[in-house]
Amino acid sequence: MQPICIVFFSLFKKAFSWVKIRLMKKNSDFIFRLFLILGDIIAIIASFAFAYMIRTKLDTRPYYFELTSMEFILPLVFLVPLWIIMLFIMGLYRKDVIFAKSRWGELYRLFVASVVGIMGIITLDFFIQENLFPVRLIAVYAVFTCFISLLFMRIILKFFRKRFMLQKIGIKRAIIVGNSKNTTYLINQILAYPEDGYRLVGVVAGSKYIPKELRHFQYFSLKDALKDQTVDVIFQTDERQTEYVYRQSINHHLLYYFIPSEAALSQHMGQLELIGSTPAILVKVTPLVGNARIIKRFMDIIFSFIGIILAFIPMLIIWLCIKISDPKSKTIYSEYRLTQYNRKFKIFKFRSMKTAYSGMTPEEAFAKMEKEGKIPSAAELSHQYRKNGDFLASDPRITRIGKFLRATSLDELPQLFNVFRGDISLVGPRALVPGELRNYGDRSLLLTVKSGLTGLAQVSGRRDISFDERRSLDLYYIQNWSVLFDLQIMLQTIRAVIFQKGAK
Repeated sequence: MQPICIVFFSLFKKAFSWVKIRLMKKNSDFIFRLFLILGDIIAIIASFAFAYMIRTKLDTRPYYFELTSMEFILPLVFLVPLWIIMLFIMGLYRKDVIFAKSRWGELYRLFVASVVGIMGIITLDFFIQENLFPVRLIAVYAVFTCFISLLFMRIILKFFRKRFMLQKIGIKRAIIVGNSKNTTYLINQILAYPEDGYRLVGVVAGSKYIPKELRHFQYFSLKDALKDQTVDVIFQTDERQTEYVYRQSINHHLLYYFIPSEAALSQHMGQLELIGSTPAILVKVTPLVGNARIIKRFMDIIFSFIGIILAFIPMLIIWLCIKISDPKSKTIYSEYRLTQYNRKFKIFKFRSMKTAYSGMTPEEAFAKMEKEGKIPSAAELSHQYRKNGDFLASDPRITRIGKFLRATSLDELPQLFNVFRGDISLVGPRALVPGELRNYGDRSLLLTVKSGLTGLAQVSGRRDISFDERRSLDLYYIQNWSVLFDLQIMLQTIRAVIFQKGAK
């Protein structure tokens, strides 16, 4: 057991060192949940091994089966994903459960999950007759080893998280806004509980609400505080200018918490959390936060991996066709686009545009073509292009192969690698060219989630709808996300590609 523990701690030390380098403050809770899922998977598998060891090594009573430890454990490993789904359903990855001051709620859920999980395997074993538990006593041991393993794993992970928080790694920098007694109380809570993951960097409030020794944190306007400090979260403690403060949080891609009065607390909207012992409402710009992000990322990895395998041969054929038609040019085109939190990334596509105009804006390309005598008027063509929602039925920049690829959306197949890498999601708003951002009134809202390979706008007509309609549909998706919504859009995407709905 001792060598196993040494290896175990060594692995987690290396893993957390990796996170220490790459951890983003906006994603610290998200990354911790991912580690929690990984830890639970390890704990569940280890619990089966411990249960087997107890029965075969420590329990002196005779037993009558010939399965080795690996033959016993491997079939059960395939059931672990179902176990993780059950833990999700039981709320064991919810922030209010994970970081609750009292651990009784989490302990109760872990024990129930252990009992239900083992009972589920026994029930499944009864129907499939695979003899998953050759001796029923192993199942009894597994209940307790599973509970202890899950609990032990969470204690370790929370210990490491607390150490990181105390070292200000992955901690969120907070500004408190509001003239309220809650301002004073929240300041004290943040300072008293640094392990909660917040560090005070500014307070926009009157002097009487700020302790004398902390007046150096005072600002007289939120605008000045945001200009002077790097911020991750805003806490508002009064009801003045809530729309303005909330809008600032969206514009700067910050988390926004509202500290409710007693009256508002009884009818709050949003997710209620405790900062120390202060109740705060997380006002969500989108439902795509917390566990939802984990689920969506898991779907992206699985579906993009399957898509890459299925599309490998078609992508190879397309690559060869482009290379044969123009041997000197690159077959894969990449350009910078914007995704979540205004982050730039390189998006991949099969080249569908003539090399001479690659990397140019439409206006620059049309101007060059006019000088070359290939089109009569660059200004007229540019106007028509923008009026049609950045589309021309007969775009002179596009190659003959490119027209087919764009009409069938096959030029976007390499973006499956972008999805697998995590640059974009399978479903989301269209990835914007940096220069396009000025055309969007709600630009900050559009960048609160990852851009998508496909999206609601694409399946609602693709090029048949106007620019403003596409923007409205993207915003609707952001504010109404759900797993079923994503699955529906994926199915509609397949239909739109097959029937070339909206394609020209």
